[in-house]
Amino acid sequence: MASKYDGLARIIIQNVGGKQNIKSITHCVTRLRFQLHDESKANTDILNQTDGVLKVLQANGQYQVVIGNAVNDVYDAVLDVGHLQGLGTVDEDGNAVADDNASGGKKGAAAILIDLISGIMAPTIGLMGASGIIKGVLTLLTFFSLLDPNGGAYKIWYTVADGFFYFLPIALGYTAAKKFKMNEFTGMALGISLCYPTMVALTSGEVLGSILTGTAFEMSYYTTFFGIPVVYPASGYTSSVIPIVLCCFVGSKLEHWLNNHLSDMIKTFITPVCVLLVMSSLTYLLIGPLSGIMCSVLTIAFQALFSIPAVGATLGCALVGIFWQVLVIFGFHWSLIPLAYINIANLGYDFIMPGTFATPFAQAGALLAVILLSKDDIKTRKIGVPAFISCMFGITEPTIYGINLPKKKPFIAACAASGIAGILVGALGAKRYVPGGLGLFGLPGYIDATGGTGLSSMWTVLAASVIAFVLALVFTLILYKSAKKS
Repeated sequence: MASKYDGLARIIIQNVGGKQNIKSITHCVTRLRFQLHDESKANTDILNQTDGVLKVLQANGQYQVVIGNAVNDVYDAVLDVGHLQGLGTVDEDGNAVADDNASGGKKGAAAILIDLISGIMAPTIGLMGASGIIKGVLTLLTFFSLLDPNGGAYKIWYTVADGFFYFLPIALGYTAAKKFKMNEFTGMALGISLCYPTMVALTSGEVLGSILTGTAFEMSYYTTFFGIPVVYPASGYTSSVIPIVLCCFVGSKLEHWLNNHLSDMIKTFITPVCVLLVMSSLTYLLIGPLSGIMCSVLTIAFQALFSIPAVGATLGCALVGIFWQVLVIFGFHWSLIPLAYINIANLGYDFIMPGTFATPFAQAGALLAVILLSKDDIKTRKIGVPAFISCMFGITEPTIYGINLPKKKPFIAACAASGIAGILVGALGAKRYVPGGLGLFGLPGYIDATGGTGLSSMWTVLAASVIAFVLALVFTLILYKSAKKS
């Protein structure tokens, strides 16, 4: 199909020595990267003076033609005009980047979504693991009175550990933008807008009104956008994943359209202006309310489920165990957390969140199985060992996004094991009395300080966690081992 870059493509092909001089071609975010049979045949001076070419660089055995934002379109035009076979995308260092469309056969929607989320999260796995380990160690030190939680050392270290999770949308703005071939710094700017202190503090101000009043989906708003209510979820957007991913996905479409229709003279600054203005507004006006409505739907569903006489708690904890990590991935776990706090305030205990306690240990069991079956895979072991430690402290993101979710079967095995553990927790009526730590450090929250049930709930969730760990380990050894052989 004809492209407005066909003329530029012909000039480039001609001045790199012609089609016969091209050994291979890839592209990164800004550059066409040629490997030529003979670089002396290239007309570098002509290319440097060509409209549409910013500069020519020769480095690391590559002949690099710097194009800028239009590099994707120029790359496609070069392949089309020259009848060439491209080698896909590389990063700025020349390392191959997986092509989502390169796999044989068609992927299902779920597989595409998993690959997309995992790919976006992958660059953050190391830092997530480090942050989780630091938070766990700090909890351990304060629990044994080895570190003052009000002291400077604790505050500095906790800031760097918790801060990465708090400002996660900024990091994901960069990785999501890179995944969607969007300007990475535009993605970061959109992530910053979701964590900006003025917006984070919005819910502490005066309520101006509510939408869907009188329904189960009623939501308050604290400001308006030209008269349109800006509904801000109670959980906010800090530490969230899906809002910034959706924002960058839609924003990338807008950016590509603008770059294809605006003059090269103005698109460098007009495109980001338009993308930032439109996407920041769209995120707060549309993604916020939709997230709130989805959370309300889940809240109503789980309230009804746990209210079923006799079997409600067992069924509820089983489903919470199975789907908790899925809810975390999409940010919908916030629909259950308010219910837990309401239960503690009204009843003195909560019976919903105990169903989630075993989930990090199930993920850890599945992860251990993958590590044991990947003795020759150095990369998996490097990611897996610190991720396993984080799981013990209740931080499952490195495990989920780094290994279990991309490999699919370990994640499914862990969810199944969590569901079985949830049945035990619900059937025995485990209760959480104090919200607090994650992983092993969450155990004290299950101690009844009034003496009514004593340590029984703590022993129940601990036993459920051991069962979940062992079952996930066994399930994954069976499922993942057979998958590797097939």
